[in-house]
Amino acid sequence: MSSSTIDNQLSIAIDDLPNHEGQSFGPSAWQQLTQSDVSAYAEVSGDHNPIHVDPVAAADSPFGQTIAHGYLTLSRVVPLMAEVFTVTGFKTGVNYGLNHLRFPAPVPVDSSIRLSGTLQKVEEIAGGYQLIVEVVFEVEDNPKPACVAELVLRYYK
Repeated sequence: MSSSTIDNQLSIAIDDLPNHEGQSFGPSAWQQLTQSDVSAYAEVSGDHNPIHVDPVAAADSPFGQTIAHGYLTLSRVVPLMAEVFTVTGFKTGVNYGLNHLRFPAPVPVDSSIRLSGTLQKVEEIAGGYQLIVEVVFEVEDNPKPACVAELVLRYYK
C-alpha cells in the first residue's frame, strides 16, 4: 500500500485513494484567529458587519465580543488540511466545491481553531479521482464545532 500516517497526518498515493475510504485524519495544529485577521478579511471580502469589526458593538451582541467570519474560518481549510492530509503522485488537484456547509458555533476573536477530517468517498472519474472529504473545525475550549464542511476535491493523474 502506498500511504503513510505520520502522527496525525495521512499521505496517500493517488492510485491508492480507493483503499482509504472512511479513514480519518488530524487534528492539525491550533491556529489563532486575531482581530487583525478578521479586519483584513473584512477588507478583502467587503463584509464589514459590526459583529466582526466593531468591538464596542459586538460587546453588546449575544457573543459578547467580535467573532471571525464563517468564511474566514473555512478559508483556513487549505493550510490546516495540508498539515494532516496529502495526496501524492497527481498532476492536477482542484477544489470542485462543497456539498454541505454549516457554521454551528462562532469563533471568538483571539481564539484558536484546528481541523480534523474523514475521507468519506472516493469515486473514479475520467483521468483521476473525485473525493468527498468531511472536515470539522474545532474551536479551542468549545465542544461545538465552528464549521463542518463536505468538500469535493478532484485529483488528476
